Amino acid sequence: MSLRRTDLAISFAALLALVAWEISGLDLPLARLLGGAGGFPLREHVLVRSLLHDGGRWLSGLLLAALALDAWRPVLRGPARSERIYWLAVVSLAMIAVPLAKRFSTTSCPWDVAEFGGHVPYVPHWLPTLTDGGPGHCFPSGHAVAAFAFFGTFFLWRDHRPRLGRALLAGVLLLGAAFSWAQMARGAHFASHSLWSAWLCWSIAVAAQLGAPRTSRSSTGTGALAPAGALAPAGALAPTDAAASAPLGGLRGALAPPSGR
Repeated sequence: MSLRRTDLAISFAALLALVAWEISGLDLPLARLLGGAGGFPLREHVLVRSLLHDGGRWLSGLLLAALALDAWRPVLRGPARSERIYWLAVVSLAMIAVPLAKRFSTTSCPWDVAEFGGHVPYVPHWLPTLTDGGPGHCFPSGHAVAAFAFFGTFFLWRDHRPRLGRALLAGVLLLGAAFSWAQMARGAHFASHSLWSAWLCWSIAVAAQLGAPRTSRSSTGTGALAPAGALAPAGALAPTDAAASAPLGGLRGALAPPSGR
């Protein structure tokens, strides 16, 4: 199975898992483990508010800046500059598109739900004909995208440096899980909100492969490949070619007609 088909299979399997999660109704029971009628005790905790929420935003910005710097002046040998710029754009697209979708959502956050000290009833986000009457704009998770948007770095590096690609994928998943947990602990999102953000970011990256530039694995990282004529000086004959041409020259001389002298 080709890599693209594998990526599509992962997207489809993850979608089925998400549908199963929604049917299970586990969002509420999981939220009850972290909050209650008095709200969410960890909402303003320094670990989740300052480190994982505010710090996560700063980290995401620094990582995006590092990608931009690497696209301008490549640090490691591998993808061509055109590839680096392309996947930087894909990461940026995910960072914009998913939070933008949240702006059109009528789903309110867990801390707005009456069961957790708020004032609106719980309404599953997958019931578009029903609204909870609250402030909305809480689905999918925007903060989780601060990590999951970087799925594009995996696709950038996996053909050139597979180990680095896998390390980046693992890092994105770990950061995404940490950011998602923080938002759940604060009462800012249900688990499904972050799961859908992860799926959307992954699917954007998978779809982006269709238009991704292709270069040789031997790319220098600047996007410039050596032209064929530059492999040897003009007029120079490689030793193997010279050796191969010597017998042919002697055979032509032996078969040539007498000169008459």
